[in-house]
Amino acid sequence: MTTFSTAEAYRAKAGVNLAPLVTQRQGRVGFVAGVLEDLDAAIERDPAATGRLQMALVSPGLHAIWSHRLTHQLWQRPSLRLPARLLSNVARAVTGVEIHPGASIGRRFFIDHGMGVVIGETAEIGDDCMLYNSVNLGGRSLAKGKRHPTLGNGVTIGSGARVLGAITLGDGAQVGANAVVVKDVPANAVAVGIPAQVRIPGPDQSPTDAMYDDPAVWI
Repeated sequence: MTTFSTAEAYRAKAGVNLAPLVTQRQGRVGFVAGVLEDLDAAIERDPAATGRLQMALVSPGLHAIWSHRLTHQLWQRPSLRLPARLLSNVARAVTGVEIHPGASIGRRFFIDHGMGVVIGETAEIGDDCMLYNSVNLGGRSLAKGKRHPTLGNGVTIGSGARVLGAITLGDGAQVGANAVVVKDVPANAVAVGIPAQVRIPGPDQSPTDAMYDDPAVWI
């Protein structure tokens, strides 16, 4: 079972054979393979998408992710950290998405709409994750070191949510729109509200279905 309702419909229509959305953390892929992977993951998650070319040209979320993949490589070399920050600032101005070059991001990551998303320096994001606009993966400490969230695989965070501090969201966790999350969220659980309260879906209910049960989650 996938986390996103459009997944099976897109696979049937376009014949795209993607890995399950919640997977084990996978290794690196080549540049071209990675771009195609990102495009297909974006199409799978965006019902408005019509194809790879459209997404490559008009998706600010993808543009921000691809820019980050470059700046993150530069960040690994101390002598290139200033250029990495300068390029990330250019990407922020163009896309409306701010991703610190030090953040670690897995494969098939997608940011829908993108505007206002902020991802801090020590944030770690697993494979097959998705953020909506105005999400903040921020810190709660002025101390150096790990101070931003860690997201497992297949995590989805709704519009306007704030996930703050060196906390962990387990695989398949879902965060509702405008939630403020300051504590760990177990795998396959749903976090909603201010401060966020954790809900555990029933045995026959997916985390996504659990969120849709309460319309206020999306306000």
